[in-house]
Amino acid sequence: MLLGASEAGIVLCEFADRGGEDRIVARLVKRHRCEVSPAGVWPPEEHSSPPHSPHLDLLEEQLDEYFAGSRREFDIPLDLGGTPWQRRVWAALLMIPFGVTRSYGALANDLGKPGGSRAVGRANGDNYVAIVIPCHRVVQSDGGLRGYGGGLHRKRWLLDWEAGTQQLSL
Repeated sequence: MLLGASEAGIVLCEFADRGGEDRIVARLVKRHRCEVSPAGVWPPEEHSSPPHSPHLDLLEEQLDEYFAGSRREFDIPLDLGGTPWQRRVWAALLMIPFGVTRSYGALANDLGKPGGSRAVGRANGDNYVAIVIPCHRVVQSDGGLRGYGGGLHRKRWLLDWEAGTQQLSL
């Protein structure tokens, strides 16, 4: 995973092979005046020097706990930026409990925008803090998977992991 932080908090937690990393990193560096470097790659054994940001240290620790099965929520400062709508959607995503899914339409209704499932999907896709902001927990109204920056195979894996039906094999 590619990790990034500003002085205020985490700005990036993405799958390193997502595609478009250069564009994402450039946008985050401009928006948050932060640095994203190869030192921010997780798991730790895949990089040669540890990150120096206390936010990145805490994120690595909490990711380890999440994948060990001992953490269900993240408690870490986030520096998200985004539009007011995106921030509302991301806040709603943070309220979806571990192991639970919500539909795009249900989230739109909760946010006072009936029929706004596409707007929720777009904001969901603009989330660059995967896993921590659990955009993988949003599914179609029929339970089907739709869209995930890390790939649908990872979305399925994360949902299965949280349901207790998937074993960790990094």
